[in-house]
Amino acid sequence: MRAEKKRKKKKTWVKVLLITLAVLLIGIGTYAFMVYSSLSDAVNNMQEETNRDGSSKRTEQLSLKEQSPFSVLLLGVDERKGDVGRSDTMIVLTVNPILESIKMVSIPRDTRTDIIGRGTTDKINHAYAFGGAEMAIDTVENFLDIPIDYYVKVNMDGFEDIVNAVGGVTVVNDLDFSYDGFHFAKGTIELNGKEALAYSRMRKQDPQGDFGRQKRQRQIIQAVINEGASLSTLTNFDDIFDALGKNVKTDITFSQMVTIQKNYKQAAKSLEQIQVEGSGTKIDGIYYYVVSDEYKSGLQDKLKKHLQISN
Repeated sequence: MRAEKKRKKKKTWVKVLLITLAVLLIGIGTYAFMVYSSLSDAVNNMQEETNRDGSSKRTEQLSLKEQSPFSVLLLGVDERKGDVGRSDTMIVLTVNPILESIKMVSIPRDTRTDIIGRGTTDKINHAYAFGGAEMAIDTVENFLDIPIDYYVKVNMDGFEDIVNAVGGVTVVNDLDFSYDGFHFAKGTIELNGKEALAYSRMRKQDPQGDFGRQKRQRQIIQAVINEGASLSTLTNFDDIFDALGKNVKTDITFSQMVTIQKNYKQAAKSLEQIQVEGSGTKIDGIYYYVVSDEYKSGLQDKLKKHLQISN
């Protein structure tokens, strides 16, 4: 009798444990579906197509499923009422999962180059003001002589919403300065959305000028990614995805994002940051950042090699 009671108790305990696990799994599954569904909706809101049908500089078809190296143009656009805005931040990522590396090329906004589709020579950030993402992509393609496969555009004003959605960010500041009514002391500082926006916009007080501002913008982007990936933000995913959906535009589809996440994880093992080198000069009274043909040719070859495309 006692042995039978023990067996019954054991069966009951196992049954309770299995039911508990099942409930947890169902709960996690429901939560995962909610996150997936919310992310899918956000990405649909981000979709912004151009009239481009691939890149004329890509001779072989790009296949994310076969882990082809690809490139992305990141545009940080300062859009305000009544103004299309300019792409104050232009960063090109080349991603190679076979070499397990990413190259991140920052192009100064004052870089003098041909504006493709307009027939003029001007500052590279004017391309977006003249012809939106499409002209910006064509101009950067011509400047670097590589295919630009995708683009992601972030409204810099949207940084405020995105930073607030992840609960603020923490950065290490190496320059004591005040801007837009805020003071930023040296050292580790915590920033809310408005503070992060001001921190990422200051340029004139920085001895490095636009390079310093680009560095702070990269800091904020990295901090947002770190916060967004932490467990503490899981319960806040709706706010995060809503902020992304409102302030980010891209031609990367949801299914492509899923494939990239699945097939390109190893590319993040090595990240090389490249700042385009040149010198500042005035031409007809206008300041430009001039990149030599020799330097540009070397950079082009380096990126082509990373994308595994022929010259």
